Amino acid sequence: MSPFDEQSAVPRVATAGEAVFGPASPDGGDEGGALDAVPQTTAGWAPHRSAFPPIDDYAFLSDCETTCLIARNGSVEWMCVPRPDSPSVFGAVLDRGAGHFRIGPYGQNVPAARRYLPGGLIVETTWQTETGWLIVRDALLMGPWHNTDERSRTHKRAPSDWDAEHCLLRSVKCVSGTVELEMSCEPAFDYHRKQTVWEYTGDVYEEATATARPEDGDQPTLKLSTNLRIGIEGREARARTRMSEGDNVFVALSWSTLEPPRTFDDAADKMWQTAECWRQWITIGRFPDHPWRGFLQRSALTLKGLAYAPTGALLAASTTSLPETPGGARNWDYRYAWVRDSTFALWGLYTLGLDREANDFFSFISDVTGNADGEPVPLQVMYGIGGERTLEEEELNHLSGYDGASPVRVGNGAYNQRQHDIWGTMLDSVYLHVRSREHVPESLWPLLKRQVEEAKKHWREPDRGIWEVRGEPQHFTSSKVMCWVALDRGAKLAVLHGERAYAEEWSTVADEIKADILEHGVDDRGVFTQRYGDDSLDASLLLVVLLRFLPADDERVRATVLAIADELTQDGLVLRYRVDTTDDGLSGEEGTFTICSFWLVSALVEIGELHRAKRLCERLLGYASPLKLYAEEIDTTTGRHLGNFPQAFTHLALINAVVHVIRAEEAAQSGQFQPAHGHS
Repeated sequence: MSPFDEQSAVPRVATAGEAVFGPASPDGGDEGGALDAVPQTTAGWAPHRSAFPPIDDYAFLSDCETTCLIARNGSVEWMCVPRPDSPSVFGAVLDRGAGHFRIGPYGQNVPAARRYLPGGLIVETTWQTETGWLIVRDALLMGPWHNTDERSRTHKRAPSDWDAEHCLLRSVKCVSGTVELEMSCEPAFDYHRKQTVWEYTGDVYEEATATARPEDGDQPTLKLSTNLRIGIEGREARARTRMSEGDNVFVALSWSTLEPPRTFDDAADKMWQTAECWRQWITIGRFPDHPWRGFLQRSALTLKGLAYAPTGALLAASTTSLPETPGGARNWDYRYAWVRDSTFALWGLYTLGLDREANDFFSFISDVTGNADGEPVPLQVMYGIGGERTLEEEELNHLSGYDGASPVRVGNGAYNQRQHDIWGTMLDSVYLHVRSREHVPESLWPLLKRQVEEAKKHWREPDRGIWEVRGEPQHFTSSKVMCWVALDRGAKLAVLHGERAYAEEWSTVADEIKADILEHGVDDRGVFTQRYGDDSLDASLLLVVLLRFLPADDERVRATVLAIADELTQDGLVLRYRVDTTDDGLSGEEGTFTICSFWLVSALVEIGELHRAKRLCERLLGYASPLKLYAEEIDTTTGRHLGNFPQAFTHLALINAVVHVIRAEEAAQSGQFQPAHGHS
């Protein structure tokens, strides 16, 4: 039996030690959901045994240049260096033989407890064995800005106070009794396509370096430094020791010229610096004094962790090919910067008063919409995090895929799709960013003007929509709404910039788009439909009210929100669309999209259904992972998380939904509702 067989054989939401209404707060507080948060029965559900841990069991770490996922058993199972979109060096999440890095008690795989240290991205795992207790802390190190003698060759944005140290640090302390500790580091370079060679590089056994064979081309070099005694066995570096109460161990895996820790005291100091870095950042934010505060902070930290500091790009997620359908083929690479996902993510950060990332992201957009000569180029759907415009899709057929889900894909063929919502999402985010300043930066205006003109030029044409369908282009209603947003926000920005002629012209076009949508995108019931000429529903039409296309008291808004709530749900959670009525070019089913369910929470608040919104929000928070993280989708039968992890789209929607509910509750007392973010 694999270490995860027992845990995967029961529904995620019904595991021992967790209430059926959702996991308790890892910080010790009760931040779970309502009593009806998840299904109380698993009738018709067949147990599934797997060698893979549940997706939502992973912990997420970041230093804003690299990310990694750590399984509950203490094994790093996903990590790409030097960038999050680089080939993996640890890829066990996609194939059990594709590389791992474990530290934990020998022969034991289930810890007593696991949590993030409050206010940051440091994971603490507590282990109890028959003979003693261990505490393991893991972090991707951050430290003071270190390029003090020469400029960074990778950073295009203004340096911050803190910088990545390019080192994964794992510290261990025995706090009681004696425990047999095991360390196993087995890299598999280039998605397990290259051979690993270890050699000792220290004086004795305290340091070893892993590389690919010289004939395998340019691959990273990994240096393992520790106060353990390292042994080398093929592609594995291992160590084993008996720890007694008070003993300390550190293991550092680094991939740059920066000096790694050499002693435990040095390691402890670097761990403290990393904690301080995250605490200083989160302290800038404005978080309400509310039981759901922990969810807001964790989501904000996750969004920050998905930022790529050198360029200002924001990743959609840290992984590739985690399946939307168990064992299915809806597996995509999300390690890129979608204009849509990134700008929506900024909604969430704005809501909490965290806006530095917005400055960096708009600088990134400015970079990618000009060529080497400074000439403008059209805005794409997505980019590589370094600004790359070509993201060719490739299948890695030598990897089994997560729990048999294949193919495993890297790259993303949707990069050159026509998706007409991207102009509106970007313009809306820019408007939120600059309106408080009552000023449009001169350097930003030409970029904004181009995007408004693109929306004006193309809004009548079909596209592949917000969900990137791979079927034929359609006249998607939500795409038309986002084109309206582009012209509406463009007109408002033109007023701020003193361009009255553009403001009048764009406002006239916005009115023309709105009239067209109301004529062709609304059915006989007064419900907004997925596409022109068809009555199918689509969760993206919840944006009609959230983006102020129509006021919340418009009957068509109310009819649309309630139709989605009642007809486009599965066990109360929202689907993107019905796969049997939508030509998305794919086979198989998909789970409920968590971002859509959080959108529904916000929309229900807007139309005055606060009680219903709060109950749904409680339910959704009950589905959070033990560490308050979310993947893209939730299987409502089992509570399993599906899709890439953690997912920025989901966490940004959580922030706005939770703040909507909190502010609506406050308004019930004050008599005035202030939404999470306004657009008027």
